[in-house]
Amino acid sequence: MYLTAPQEYTDQADFFNLVTSGFFSGSPGELLEYTQKIEMEAGRDRLHGIPKGPRTLDIDLLLFGDLEVNEQALVIPHPGIKKRQFVLVPLLELLRDCADPVTGESYREISRMLPDQGVRKVGNLYGN
Repeated sequence: MYLTAPQEYTDQADFFNLVTSGFFSGSPGELLEYTQKIEMEAGRDRLHGIPKGPRTLDIDLLLFGDLEVNEQALVIPHPGIKKRQFVLVPLLELLRDCADPVTGESYREISRMLPDQGVRKVGNLYGN
């Protein structure tokens, strides 16, 4: 788990960030619906919130295997991956040699090129 300074809308508290992986038997669109339902149940109001502002929960779909998705509601790989150390640092901890499935660019090399964005490791979910 990481603590990160806000990047775009800075008048807010730091964020807790993490990356996880798993298996999903449905489509990327179905996973998006499922994660947005979780956000809503946690109190997130996408219609009335400040874009990039404070929120109870934000679940982004970064990758979906090697798929590329370009839809109005969903783009995979997530377009912000290459700009955000708070995504890249935990992603690379989980998947050391991860690369953009479309371009083949190494996310590790991309991360090295970014300026420091205040990403600080603060712990592990399972204490190990």
